[in-house]
Amino acid sequence: MRTIFLSGFFIFISLNSISQRSFFTSADSINKGRVIGTSVGIGSAWSGTMIGLSQIWYSEVQKSPWHSFDDSKNWLQMDKMGHFYISHKISQFCTDKFVWSGLNNTTSTWIGAGISIGYQTTFEFFDAYSAEWGFSWSDIAANTIGTASYTAQSLIWNEERIIPKFSYSSTEFAAIRPEVLGGTFAEALLKDYNGQTYWLSFSPGTFFKESGIPKWACISLGYSAHAKLKGDQESYTDISTGITYQAQREFLLSLDIDFSRLPIKRPWLKAVVKQFNYVKIPFPALRLRGGQLGGSLLYF
Repeated sequence: MRTIFLSGFFIFISLNSISQRSFFTSADSINKGRVIGTSVGIGSAWSGTMIGLSQIWYSEVQKSPWHSFDDSKNWLQMDKMGHFYISHKISQFCTDKFVWSGLNNTTSTWIGAGISIGYQTTFEFFDAYSAEWGFSWSDIAANTIGTASYTAQSLIWNEERIIPKFSYSSTEFAAIRPEVLGGTFAEALLKDYNGQTYWLSFSPGTFFKESGIPKWACISLGYSAHAKLKGDQESYTDISTGITYQAQREFLLSLDIDFSRLPIKRPWLKAVVKQFNYVKIPFPALRLRGGQLGGSLLYF
C-alpha cells in the first residue's frame, strides 16, 4: 500500500543508521542534514511511485479525455475507508519525520498535511484520464477527511489519540470473482474488501488521565463488508453455482494496543515498534452484521 511504501523507505534508512545512538531522537533544533534527507526521501518516494505506476499500471489502461466519476456508493464505501486510512497515515508519518528533523510540531503538521493531500490528489489526476474510472470527488473528500483527522489531533492535542488501523483475513469471496477481488493473496489483500477491516483505536487513558487505564490499552471500532462481490450492486449471483450473495455491512468492537505508548526506553526499539500502529493485531471481537450480533475469539 502507498503508506507502507513510504514507511518502509524510512525504516530502511533507520535500520542502516542504527549505529548512531542519537539517530532515533528528534533534533532539538533544525538539523539541515535531516531536513534535506527527509525532503529528498519523501520527494523520491513520491516521484518514484508516480513514475512506476504510470509505466506499469496506467500505461495499460485505456485513455479518455479528463472526466469525473461518481463512485461514492460503490463497495459499501470500503474504498473510501482506505483513502481515509492512507491519507491519515501519510500525514502522520511525514509529520513525524519533520519533527525528527528539528522543525516544530505546527510547521511539521502542516507540511505533512500538504504532502498527504498532494500525493493522493496526484492519483486522482491519473484516474481522470482513464476510461474505466475518473476523477472522484468522493475520493478527494475521503483524502481530505483522513488528512484533517491527523492534522486536527496534532494541532489540538500535540499527539495522536485516535489511530486508524488496518487488518486483513482471506475470504471465500475472492475465489468467486478473482478477476475483480484478486486471484492471489497479494491481489486479494488490496482488492477483496470483504477481507479488509478498517479500525479506529483509542485509549480511554489519553482522554481520562486520572482513570488509571494504561495509555497503551485501546478500544477499537471496526468497519468491514461481507459478501460484497460487485461494486455498484447490493447482490450478486454466481452463475456457476446459482448462489445469490447479499452484501452486508459489518461493525466491530475489539481491543487493541497503541504501540507508540508502550513503556520502551530504547529510542531505536520504540521507533521500530511504533510502526506496528499501521495494523490492528488480532484480538477477540464482537461483530454486528445484518442486525445479528456475533463474535470471534481471535479476529484478524
